[in-house]
Amino acid sequence: MPERRRTPTLPARLADRLPALRTPADPGFWRSPVRGARFTAVLGIVLLAGLTLVFVTGLLSYAAYNPDLDPVNDKTPGKGWLGFHLFAWPTGPHWLYRLTQGLHVTVGIVLVPVLLAKLWSVVPRLFALPPARSVGHALERLSVLLLVGGALFQFITGLLNIQLDYLFPGSFYTLHFYGAWVFLAGFVTHVALKLPQAVRVLRSGGIRRRGPDTLAAPDPLPATLSRRGALVMVGAGSLLLLITSAGRSFDGPLRRIALLTPRGGTEQGPGPNAFQVNKTAAAVRITPADTGERWRLTVRGPAGELRFSRAELLAMEQHSAALPIACVEGWSTSDQLWRGVRLSDLAALAGYPDSPPDVFVESLQRSGSFRKAALRDNQVRDGRSLLALEVNGAPLSPDHGYPARIIVPAAPGVLNTKWVETLTFGEL
Repeated sequence: MPERRRTPTLPARLADRLPALRTPADPGFWRSPVRGARFTAVLGIVLLAGLTLVFVTGLLSYAAYNPDLDPVNDKTPGKGWLGFHLFAWPTGPHWLYRLTQGLHVTVGIVLVPVLLAKLWSVVPRLFALPPARSVGHALERLSVLLLVGGALFQFITGLLNIQLDYLFPGSFYTLHFYGAWVFLAGFVTHVALKLPQAVRVLRSGGIRRRGPDTLAAPDPLPATLSRRGALVMVGAGSLLLLITSAGRSFDGPLRRIALLTPRGGTEQGPGPNAFQVNKTAAAVRITPADTGERWRLTVRGPAGELRFSRAELLAMEQHSAALPIACVEGWSTSDQLWRGVRLSDLAALAGYPDSPPDVFVESLQRSGSFRKAALRDNQVRDGRSLLALEVNGAPLSPDHGYPARIIVPAAPGVLNTKWVETLTFGEL
């Protein structure tokens, strides 16, 4: 008796006609013709140079706060041996922090398109199965996890901080500091594993001489853009970000086109006090009653507690210094001409006539970070370090710290305390 043939069910017939379902773990899922080892290698070399500069200037920025001077300056009290690189931040050249932090922020912004393109170029490997084929492969995957997670965390928190959007679940300084070391662990491990391969790829013009290009799509779609064209697009994106952000550190036309960052894109108006500010008096609730005739500067030291009115400070020997304001967000002003009493002269009145020590500065500001700050003895000794009473030939405006503010060469802006109330001289 002949065997009866079964008729396929409807679901089975449909399954035969539909293509096999592909998942991200399937190499055929990724079909862009742009991906390839050489494309990824070029981006990797750019990131190697750029991220190294960003990391080094970030450490310098951290050191500029003198976090081991006094607990009030240290936003990472549990750092331990991670503070091995700290040193007494110098006062010269006077534009040092303006340069290092400007580079840190500007290069970080410019690298955003490069980082995103690099992550896009290697995304198929993030889904590769099995997760680990050997100990070496497992180490590589772990380095990628730390690298990608750390980089995204650092870039996102950094960009939010630049835009003054403090959406963090804690202090930016603490999160960014520890995030940097997590990123570095992945970065160094990944570079050690991948740099030799990247160099070989760039020298040979490709990877085919040594085997198949595992980053290239096995079944690519028709090309609409060459790999060279894609690199040009990434470079153009970085150039656009450079043009629209770097000018926040310069005056004139460059600042007016720095549209993507605070302190850029707008004119501050005419007048001696018409330059960028970070916190306004209104924002920290400093009122005319706080800074009026009743205001007194308190100076403490071995000579006791001394109190001076603004008129008495103006009657002291006045000195001038041309110094910029440079902030952690990467923006800065050009040199402004400040005039006031040298910190070293105030230290002498406090009882230190020969060797000025550290000073602890307190502001009228009642809340917020760095309303209290410490300065090192080398900063106090510098003749350009002033308790400024005037700027550019006019009294300080309320937003620039009237009745008196600190100005120190090469110091981060937040250490140039505004609305000063108390100076306590002594070893900290």
